[in-house]
Parts: sequence; C-alpha cells; structure tokens
Amino acid sequence: MRIIFSTKAKASNVIIDFHTHFFPDNLASRAMASLLEECNGFYAPVSDGTAAGQLVAMDRFGVDVAVLQPVITKQSQTKGVNEWAASLVSGRFVPFGGIFPHTDDYRRDIDFVAGLGLKGLKLHAEYQDFLPDDPQMLRIYDYAFGKGLIILQHAGFDPAFGPVWRGSPERFARAAREMKGGVMVVAHLGGQDVWDDVERYLVGSDVYMDTSMGFEYYSEEQFLRIVKNHGADRILFGSDAPWSDAGYEIARLRGLNRLTDEEKEGILGGNAGKILGTASEHKIEIGVRAWQMNLE
Repeated sequence: MRIIFSTKAKASNVIIDFHTHFFPDNLASRAMASLLEECNGFYAPVSDGTAAGQLVAMDRFGVDVAVLQPVITKQSQTKGVNEWAASLVSGRFVPFGGIFPHTDDYRRDIDFVAGLGLKGLKLHAEYQDFLPDDPQMLRIYDYAFGKGLIILQHAGFDPAFGPVWRGSPERFARAAREMKGGVMVVAHLGGQDVWDDVERYLVGSDVYMDTSMGFEYYSEEQFLRIVKNHGADRILFGSDAPWSDAGYEIARLRGLNRLTDEEKEGILGGNAGKILGTASEHKIEIGVRAWQMNLE
C-alpha cells in the first residue's frame, strides 16, 4: 500500500519537516545534555528533545508532520531504537529507523526495520564512522532500496567532529552514480558549510536534498542557485529539530520571491509527500492542517 493524498484540501496547507530528532522520555534529558556537550553548546535547542516537546514546537511553528531521524551508534541499539520509533507512528510523526553500518548482518537488520513498517533509514557518516561511497555502503543502500526504504544521510559539517568530514558532497555524488535506483536524501542542502562543493559535485545528481540547518548559514543567492540547478522538486524542507528554529526557516523560504508558490509548497511538503508515498504501509488523508492515519 502507498500513502494516498486526498483532494479534499490543498496540499499547500501541509508542512512536512523531513529532518527531526527526539528521544524516548527516559533518555531525552541525558541525550540532549550529551549532544550539547559534544558540540560545545554550538546550538540552542528549541525543545526538550521529547516527542511531546517536538509536538509543542510543531504547533508553534505550524508544522503538520515531522519525520523522525534516529541515529544508531552501536549494534546493541538496533532493536530498542527501531521498536521505539515504530511505536510513534501517527498522524503527526512518520518515523524512520536505523541500522549500525558495521553490523555483522545488514540484511537481517534492514529486514527488521522494514518489517516494523518504518519508512526509511537515517545514516550519519561521522557518528557511525563510514564513507558514503564505500562499496559496503553501496550494498547496504541497494538492499534498503529493494525493501522500499528511503535513506537520509547527514552531510558536511558537524560541530562534534573536525574536518575533513566523511560525508562530503563529492563522496555522495560518487555514491549516487553507483546507486541502482531508490530515494536518497542528502541533508543540509547537500553538505553543511560546504555548499560550494555541493554546487561543484552534487547538484544535478540523482539525490534529494533537505534544507535543514540552512537558512541561518547559506546565502539566499546560493540557495536559489542550488534549487534552480538541482530542481525544486528534489528539495525537501527540514529543520534538524531541536537544533534549528523551523518557524524561522519556513518564514525565510516563504519570503523568497524568486520561487513560485508551487515550488515553495512543494519544498514545504508536497515533495516529501510524494516520496513518502513510495514507502508507506498506511493511507494518509490530508485535511486543512489536520492529518488522519488509518490502515487500509
């Protein structure tokens, strides 16, 4: 089954934040403190890192749906993190799952994620210590795509790690040339703080990009150039919550007069709705700022 978008309301009323993070209630405060320490307080979080806190932020910023992107940093987390993510499926949350890339059996772990009905995998080359164009990673992508999963990858700068970053636009471009179909999203408009390399290597390749953690850093001119040359239909709104203010980024995007209303609304939710429809076990009918999820 696929996500089916009804025509009862305009899709322009729907905002999908494709890149969010939050944690189980009993771990959230510890996880947030640890991450803030690792990045030396580089970011000011906009929520407490819980699902409830994420919902409060979404309502404040006018976000209808958040796509959860958990990062698994050791094999022992695979079962618990993915089962917790699956428990959050609702009209407001579309969870991805994760695997540890250095697993002894990636097929088993991807089968587990897919079996839970999760929509995709989140991978992070820095925290998980891999190169995106490594042949083993290409095998992982291919198997995940074969299971109908979307892959979202961190790219570029991360304040907890020094350069040179493993997740470079050049490596993602190499991986894209080798991929055998499937949907890969490269976060942070193709590479946080390395957008010149995004333009040099990644623009025009067979990947999607999200806007997360962007409008505070890249220039309006560079953003518009990347969108024009890559294609607005392959750009997804993302905030990287709780580390970025989704309301600010939505306002900046809506204020770009050189994008059409159709392009803006595609980026804010329409494009995400289309690709999520390739990996869903549910029917979602979109109402005006309201979602209802039912099993077909």
